[in-house]
Amino acid sequence: MALFTGKGDQGTTKLFDTQSGARVSKASPIFETLGMLDELNTLVGWCKVAVPDDFVVQGRTVKERLHEVQDFLFTIQAEVAGAGKFVPQESVDALSMFINEIEKELPPIKTFLVPGGTELSARFDVTRAVSRRAERRLVNVHESGERTVSGSSRAYANRLSSLFYALTRLTNHRAGVSESPPHYK
Repeated sequence: MALFTGKGDQGTTKLFDTQSGARVSKASPIFETLGMLDELNTLVGWCKVAVPDDFVVQGRTVKERLHEVQDFLFTIQAEVAGAGKFVPQESVDALSMFINEIEKELPPIKTFLVPGGTELSARFDVTRAVSRRAERRLVNVHESGERTVSGSSRAYANRLSSLFYALTRLTNHRAGVSESPPHYK
């Protein structure tokens, strides 16, 4: 496969379900959503390479969990591009249980927390913020009617910001870094 074909030089491209070879503008909300999901997937990879091999939750390494998240982000991208794929509800439930397991290890919170603490927790925080933006784009493309996105894929996307927040807190907790609330001025 070539790295480029030049077919998109005029600002159009094709989707999986485009009929008769018709091309779609790259300015379409669908492509904005695909771009946000791609950006999120890249950030998950950036976090994954920084996770220590011995960072384990519920018997699995966090690296393995993050790789699984990346696979599901590709699934959501395929769904948005019209490939007839979607995240199964069982995967949403499994992610929810994983987040709950992380939360059991953490002290309760009652306020917002200032991002940062360690390099890895800061990466998770950036990824959390981008995951929320990607989710907003996903919901927008669904609600606009431009693309139907399954409820389970939207739920999975919603769960991701909670996962990255939990991993931010867990990273700081295991590193012995105190969390601090903002001082509103």
